[in-house]
Amino acid sequence: MSEIHALSSATARRLDAIDRKILRVLQEDASLSVAEIGERVGLSSTPCWKRVQRLENEGIITGKVALVDQNKIGLGLSVFVSVESSDHSDTWLRKFASVVSAMPEVIEFYRMAGDVDYVLRVVVADMHSYDLFYKKLIGAIALKNVTSRFAMEKIKSVTALPVPALEPS
Repeated sequence: MSEIHALSSATARRLDAIDRKILRVLQEDASLSVAEIGERVGLSSTPCWKRVQRLENEGIITGKVALVDQNKIGLGLSVFVSVESSDHSDTWLRKFASVVSAMPEVIEFYRMAGDVDYVLRVVVADMHSYDLFYKKLIGAIALKNVTSRFAMEKIKSVTALPVPALEPS
């Protein structure tokens, strides 16, 4: 078993049913007060606050954000960009990751297994804005192939992870 998998399995085992309820509640509405969270999960404020602090300190809760409707702020075009590279060296990957991570249009960035090496989720205002992004991307680093797929309609988009139930011991 890999070290990362062992670590995540150990963390998952440390989460009891109350921790899992807290995670579900916070993913639904992170603006709730500790008292409101506690009420929903069956704890008083202090023990609830301590659990939330532990979940944050352990890196299970990684942040709290406001979700923004991309269309209402003028970013109506979502593009899924598949990238293939002929260079798979660590040096190239570090440079590519640095270049792509610095581009604010890229809101998700994955290294893939399969027929493409990387997939980017890009949000921009329109086709002209995407063309400018595309030219910036291909001008920044050598790429073998770039394929763009334009989303026509968002059918499902959630931010909450499906927190698994506590497995019986």
